[in-house]
Amino acid sequence: MKLLLIGYGKMGRAIEARAVARGHEVVGIIDPSNPSLSITDFTPATVDAAIEFTHPDAAFTNVQACLRQRIPVVCGSTGWLHHFQEAVELCQQTDGSLFYASNYSVGVNLFFHFNEYIATKMHQFGGYDVQVREIHHTQKVDQPSGTALTAAEAILRHFPTKTTWRNEPAQQPEELAVLSERTGSVVGTHIVTYSSEADTLELKHEAHTRDGFVDGALLAAEWLPGHQGVFGMKDLLGL
Repeated sequence: MKLLLIGYGKMGRAIEARAVARGHEVVGIIDPSNPSLSITDFTPATVDAAIEFTHPDAAFTNVQACLRQRIPVVCGSTGWLHHFQEAVELCQQTDGSLFYASNYSVGVNLFFHFNEYIATKMHQFGGYDVQVREIHHTQKVDQPSGTALTAAEAILRHFPTKTTWRNEPAQQPEELAVLSERTGSVVGTHIVTYSSEADTLELKHEAHTRDGFVDGALLAAEWLPGHQGVFGMKDLLGL
């Protein structure tokens, strides 16, 4: 495949290395450090798919540009989802292809799947409270993480006594605490805890390296061309 990388931080560099190792060609890198190139320099004739991992402030603009260029785009940036519906509408208008996930790890997406299942069951049995905790490296900009928000939103859908979340300890019973920690070089840890007077149940995913995210993003880029619309990891994994 011919891939366009948008963003050349830790994830961009890791994706480039893994893509080349898998026989793909990186035809361009869009990054402030490489101002001679822009997304508008590329078309479907020169790019099979773009992979976007940038800053929350830039992500929506990049997604828009890809859709307008008719380039299938895989976006892994978080912190821009207040614009997501606009992206969906633009994708429909352009007959485009957009793949978004807050986390591309296969393990994390199984974590999401089981998180929803557990939430639907736990609320049936009274006495449990629930909270989400996420731990990341000190360079991570957005807080809470997109992965933590995805987990929290699933809990709010399936655990009726929780109706809203806050990025600090809960002050009211209907609030879901989503606690964020930034420390060292932690790649990413997410924990959902159900606790009662009788016991505690925890669902935890801990990433050891970025390899899982990289492999998932490449799988999405390999899968997306030929699929029209807005997709996520559930579509890719058949969950």
